[in-house]
Amino acid sequence: MKAARTKTPRKPVLKKSSNTSLKDPVGVYCRVRPLSVQDQECCIEVISETTVQIHPPDGYRIFRNGEYRETQYTFKEVFGTLVTQKVLFDVVARPLVEDLIRGKNGLLFTYGVTGSGKTHTMTGSPGDGGLLPRCLDMIFNSIGSFQAKRFVFKVDDKNGVDVQCEVDALLERQKRDAMPIPKTPSGKRQIDPEFADMISVRDHCKAEEVEEDSVYSVFVSYIEIYNNYIYDLLEEIPFDPIKPKPPQSKILREDQNHNMYVIGCTEVEVKSTEEAFEVFWRGQKKRRIANTQLNRESSRSHSVFMIKLAQAPLDADGDNVLQEREQITLSQLSLVDLAGSERTNRTKAEGNRLREAGNINQSLMTLRTCIEVLRENQMYGTNKMVPYRDSKLTHLFKNYFDGEGKVRMIVCVNPKAEDYEESLQVMRFAEMTQEVEVARPVDKPLFGLTPGRRFRNQAFKDELSRKLEIRGGPISGETEEQSVAEMLLQNFPPLPSCELLDVNDDQTLPRLIEVLEKRHRMRQMLSEEFTKNVLAFKTMLQEFDSSIVSKENYAQGKLTEKEKIIAGQKMEIERLEKKTKTLEYKIEILEKTTTIYEEDKRNLQQELESKSQKLQRQASDKRRLEARLQGMVTETTMKWEKECERRVAAKQLEMQNKLWVKDEKLKQLKAIVTEPKNEKPERPSREKDREKAFQRSVSPPPTAPPVRLRHRRSRSAGERWVDHKPPSNVPTETVMQPHVPHAITVAAANEKALAKCDKYMLTHQELASDGEIETKLIKGDVYRTRGGGQAVQFTDIETLKQESPTGRKRRSSPSSPTPPEDAAESEWTDVETRCSVAVEMRAGSSLGPGYQHHAQPKRRKP
Repeated sequence: MKAARTKTPRKPVLKKSSNTSLKDPVGVYCRVRPLSVQDQECCIEVISETTVQIHPPDGYRIFRNGEYRETQYTFKEVFGTLVTQKVLFDVVARPLVEDLIRGKNGLLFTYGVTGSGKTHTMTGSPGDGGLLPRCLDMIFNSIGSFQAKRFVFKVDDKNGVDVQCEVDALLERQKRDAMPIPKTPSGKRQIDPEFADMISVRDHCKAEEVEEDSVYSVFVSYIEIYNNYIYDLLEEIPFDPIKPKPPQSKILREDQNHNMYVIGCTEVEVKSTEEAFEVFWRGQKKRRIANTQLNRESSRSHSVFMIKLAQAPLDADGDNVLQEREQITLSQLSLVDLAGSERTNRTKAEGNRLREAGNINQSLMTLRTCIEVLRENQMYGTNKMVPYRDSKLTHLFKNYFDGEGKVRMIVCVNPKAEDYEESLQVMRFAEMTQEVEVARPVDKPLFGLTPGRRFRNQAFKDELSRKLEIRGGPISGETEEQSVAEMLLQNFPPLPSCELLDVNDDQTLPRLIEVLEKRHRMRQMLSEEFTKNVLAFKTMLQEFDSSIVSKENYAQGKLTEKEKIIAGQKMEIERLEKKTKTLEYKIEILEKTTTIYEEDKRNLQQELESKSQKLQRQASDKRRLEARLQGMVTETTMKWEKECERRVAAKQLEMQNKLWVKDEKLKQLKAIVTEPKNEKPERPSREKDREKAFQRSVSPPPTAPPVRLRHRRSRSAGERWVDHKPPSNVPTETVMQPHVPHAITVAAANEKALAKCDKYMLTHQELASDGEIETKLIKGDVYRTRGGGQAVQFTDIETLKQESPTGRKRRSSPSSPTPPEDAAESEWTDVETRCSVAVEMRAGSSLGPGYQHHAQPKRRKP
């Protein structure tokens, strides 16, 4: 983190681009709670330290084909049912607390269905504290000896912190102590036994690296988001028994660094774990909970417990806090306990509970939508708008995803089979969340003062006090003055011996007089120098006084100017605040309008998608119908072409027969006219006509050997068959009838008959194009399916067709003469030749159903 150190969460005014900033994925962890009943059915299993496997419960099918499918999901780490709160804290929350002390922001929230253990993970239970009390304990264990006195740091109403001097802080403490209702709980009174066991943590964990030359203060706040409204759980509302005042909802505002905060939220300065948890417990009693079918104490709101840590460096002497607002570092750790997603048909919610469940699910759906859009923007490079404003929950924490900070999520799941569908949705959301990346927080810049000044100053004070105690305290001042006087006396000439041993001694007194005169002269010189120094010092003092007076006058003038400027700025601030309120009101109206337009847009998009799908279905139906009609047209065309060819051939044959009859008559008439009358005409024999007919054919008969008819042996020997004969079939009086030994004859296919046999045969009748009845024997193999039933795969089709001979009748006359030789050229076929074609259907033949002709082909006369 860098730039703004007095705001929370700390984020620079100019956002760094995603290309230059380092990013880390959201850390997602999974915790599986124990089953409430030992023999209860379980649908979630821990496979490894990072993988869980979820499978549908017995008798549940989620796929159309009815398969029993298991799905595995991977997390950063998975905590089983036997993992303790301490292990969970060391892995998940401890790094966030260490980053908080280093001036970095963090967000930790629990997510899961109702009754999955989210509140237990966050708060804990008596004797086993959760993540929240352990975070508080680690914070105060780390900064306990470096905490500032109360009210040295003072929060403002714009998401910032000011620093006060010791005197102002003392006055603030005295003023607060004089109030009838203290704003902060007393750390000396007895702890409430209701939560005493939750904060009795014996681990005493602390951060490894703590800035020793800084002072710290901790501020906590506690809010809840209920029905998409924000309420302050620490707000003191005066009790009015006549007309109780409901709690007022709070609004969100964006500070100058684009960070979101709650306006007017109560922030309490705490100095110990007990104080902090007492504040939390006071707000916890106001949180909305209710009894549902799934949970006896179900959270009906999202709770957010925010821990702000303000830190400022000491001055160069290491005694007092540096009075510079720009040097304050403010970091924040948000602990979020989300309300559980639930299905109203399972919770049996009605009335307010139903409305609460709808708002809870709507906010969680908005969170999921934001995560999806963020993931899509990061993975595919799109620039879609993330709908943070659709919910107060996502709007409050949008700076974590758009700015800098570390985000971690604990997915709590209940392995019981009844929560399978909800747990599956939670797993999918968690898997998607892991793909979202958040900008990595940067380290704070180094301060220019010498490190270690706190302890050096303390060591100097200890050493000074120790020496004063050795020397007897204040006497050391007089000793120093005496030592200075002794040093001055040592500079005077030493006195000679004054002892007179002889009356005639004339040297001792002159030497003494000389020395005394020297001392007197030195004393006068020192007195004159001292007087000069005194006069110079007085002059300097006068000049200094005059300069101080002038500076005071200048400062007073400047102060007057500054006061005028401040008054003008205050008026400008009031004007801007009024303008801000007006703009906020407009923004709310625009947000509502935007919400309505977005809802209409989504509805129109859904309607457009449904219409598009309907058009696609209609187009596909149209194409399918066109293909079907095209096939029918083609089939009908081919059918009528064949019918026309057959009719044309029949007409040609009929005309040829008529022409032949006329020729015969003309020949007979010619023979009667030309032959003598006494000769009787002979009737041509049948054998001779046949020979002539063969001689008269246009092309010679084929020289290939005759095709031997192949009698196919049925493959049904030794197998059990189901002979399916529908009652609508018409009995045919043909010589050849299908017969299958060891067959079960049924009128309708049933599972019981198919289970006993290996083969299946369906007798199907239809009317052929020539008006004759055509019988098809459709054969297949019976297979057993995976689901325990039977299926038939058709492998062969045999066709039995009865045809009536269509040969022409030949007229004979006893008076007909012997035909001439040219009459042999006419076409003549008997019934045996025309009916010598047998048809057999085989699967896979190139003629469709599979036709094979066992006869010599006939050639038509051109």
